Amino acid sequence: MLLQKLLETIKIEGSQGNLNRDILGIQIDSRQITAGQVFVAVRGTQNDGHKYIGKAIELGATAVVCEEFPEELNPNVTYVKVSNSEHIVGNLATMFYGNPSTKFKLVGVTGTNGKTTIATTLYNMFRSMGHKAGLLSTVVNYIDGEAIPTEHTTPDPITLNKLLAEMADAGCEYVFMEVSSHSIVQNRIGGLTFAGGLFTNITRDHLDYHKTFENYIKAKKLFFDNLPSDAFAITNIDDKNGMVMVQNTKAAIKTYAVQQAADFKAKIIECHFEGMYLEINGKEVGVQFIGKFNVYNLLAIYGAAVMLGKEPQECLVAMSSMKPVSGRLEAINSPEGFTAIVDYAHTPDALENVLNAIHGVLEGKGKVITVCGAGGNRDKGKRPLMAQEAVRQSDRVIITSDNPRFEEPQDIINDMVAGLDKEQMRKVLTIADRREAIKTACMMAEKGDVILIAGKGHEDYQEVKGVKHHFDDREEVRKCFDN
Repeated sequence: MLLQKLLETIKIEGSQGNLNRDILGIQIDSRQITAGQVFVAVRGTQNDGHKYIGKAIELGATAVVCEEFPEELNPNVTYVKVSNSEHIVGNLATMFYGNPSTKFKLVGVTGTNGKTTIATTLYNMFRSMGHKAGLLSTVVNYIDGEAIPTEHTTPDPITLNKLLAEMADAGCEYVFMEVSSHSIVQNRIGGLTFAGGLFTNITRDHLDYHKTFENYIKAKKLFFDNLPSDAFAITNIDDKNGMVMVQNTKAAIKTYAVQQAADFKAKIIECHFEGMYLEINGKEVGVQFIGKFNVYNLLAIYGAAVMLGKEPQECLVAMSSMKPVSGRLEAINSPEGFTAIVDYAHTPDALENVLNAIHGVLEGKGKVITVCGAGGNRDKGKRPLMAQEAVRQSDRVIITSDNPRFEEPQDIINDMVAGLDKEQMRKVLTIADRREAIKTACMMAEKGDVILIAGKGHEDYQEVKGVKHHFDDREEVRKCFDN
């Protein structure tokens, strides 16, 4: 592609050198540069790409997009100046890969909790209906049936557009994508064309990055502000910020709720650990999910499918065969008659939702033992709140290590228990070793009890001092049950 063509959709402030040259690729990581590519110098939170312009040119970059020209200009290189290089990477990548998101219906899911369940279930549902589909999620990406490992909820714009182009080439008709608040603010989704957007809910999370809850809300809202007029925006109006999200959108607004009148409405008829019977818009359906929060997830799924042109009855039949996402309220039954539930809940709200779901099934007939921790180098303010929520809804709580990253596990545990008084601490054990914490919970449980192991869900590693060590909560539970 000619550099001039690549730059068509962005505003440039100046250039030096030949714009009429062929470009073979785009990179934001100077280490990945090969001959003939454009290097985009981005000022990141950890590093400034402008420091690596020289390195990129050494490796063969023939063009550089930056916010300020280097002092020395290479006569064989074209330099393009923009006001914010981070914000234009998405548009460059979209243009380079042939605007792939216009070749299928792309649906984005944003909110604090529920994104993975909704996006993954929609992907599975549309494939079960005979469509080729793609998935971009926290757990794994899929190009129709081919799994592609994932590192971030939303990849960088270049990786993202490359994946979307591969999905288009594979004949995908629908693509379902988790959209993180980071990716919205950093414009990683810039240039993409969405057929629809779904809002799940919003509670405290990622304040280490956004600094205030108001900034976090604004980040999510920006996604809906930018939806085109021919798209749909489906929002949870039982969430107090549900209508805030769509107040400035040009998209067609649809609502879902359990507690009030909405376009897509549900109520729980029966609930067991194997699943629930629901009534959705007046029709009964049995599903293999549990918990009120999953009712919201299923309503969002149903609403999106209907807005994408599917018959309501066809959606209900497909939903009845869908299974929960790995590591989301995943139940493992012990030979002794108690149940362990592994869940990704890593915010106070998510923990509350999962514990509510467990109590909804138990109905006071067994004890709840909760094993939880909090991630290192992340929002410290939620740590005491996590501990308080666990204690409020559990008979016993074991506070342990999650992904400590570059913090000491005991320091994180201390931050959590700082939110508890003496009376609450009577329910609590602190065991820094997560394996020992899970073993201890299994030894404490009796017939009819439920152990909740929260925080890691599908993850099969623990991140300690920058190294990922293999660790899977589900494997640890099964080992305890086999002994």
